[in-house]
Amino acid sequence: MPSEAAPFRTVHGQAKDLGGGFTVRRLLPQAGHRSVGPFVFFDHMGPLDGIGQREHDVRPHPHIGLCTLTYLFAGAMMHRDSTGAVQRIEPGAVNLMTAGQGVVHSERTPEDLIGQPVQTHGLQLWLALPRSHEEVPASFEHLAADRLPNIAHGGARIRVLAGEAFGERSPLTLPMQTLYLDLRLAPGASVRLPRLAPEVALYAPDTPFVLDGQPVAARVMALPDANGCTVSAPPGAPAQVMVLGGEPPDGPRHLWWNFVSSRRERIEQAVADWEADRFPQVPSDTERIPAPPWRPPKAP
Repeated sequence: MPSEAAPFRTVHGQAKDLGGGFTVRRLLPQAGHRSVGPFVFFDHMGPLDGIGQREHDVRPHPHIGLCTLTYLFAGAMMHRDSTGAVQRIEPGAVNLMTAGQGVVHSERTPEDLIGQPVQTHGLQLWLALPRSHEEVPASFEHLAADRLPNIAHGGARIRVLAGEAFGERSPLTLPMQTLYLDLRLAPGASVRLPRLAPEVALYAPDTPFVLDGQPVAARVMALPDANGCTVSAPPGAPAQVMVLGGEPPDGPRHLWWNFVSSRRERIEQAVADWEADRFPQVPSDTERIPAPPWRPPKAP
């Protein structure tokens, strides 16, 4: 739950079992804090060490009205979707799937990792599409790590995954203002983040860091003043901090299962379409995750 103990708010994650023993830490949405900029869903996957196995596969399932943004720190997954996209997702690359009017996708363990020691670690985020783009055709965009700006700034390196920072812009295509940075700090180093977006959050997947002189534990989302903040690594230890934010959605959003929409009736239609097998299919992947029992989403 959000806390007012520090000069900035914090949000703590909740464990969610996705099946097969694969547990994620979910920070958005939750009571009291449903979004940061356009980001309406935030899952931290792992780190999970084990043997690559089919039990961790995510079978085909549908989305509407959102973009998924996948970024791995370790491991690999094979993405397939109903647009025909087939993409191996590996650390450092950015992968954006725009659901729009409807898409189905799966995320599976690559064949060469079955039975092999593997660590799975990364973030999967959802962004609410603007109302003008909620019904666009589905699409998929992959940006390899070497296509992303990588800025040296004092004792920090800043990778611009989405949006613009420090004079560099990511080539990722998004229809709304979005900020997503991977900030790596040398031990004791600091960087001043100016006002980069109307709403901003910081999250360290593994290491504690210091925000405006106050310590922040790993795996806790910090919500500083969007007008600017100073981010530091503790003395004697490096830090990795993900920075995300942007312009909030243009009006309330309903979230239910894998669907996001400004209209509840659109989600009801998506549920009916999935149950009636009216969504497009993932080529060569005929499995499917059934929808849970329908319950109207809470008012946003």
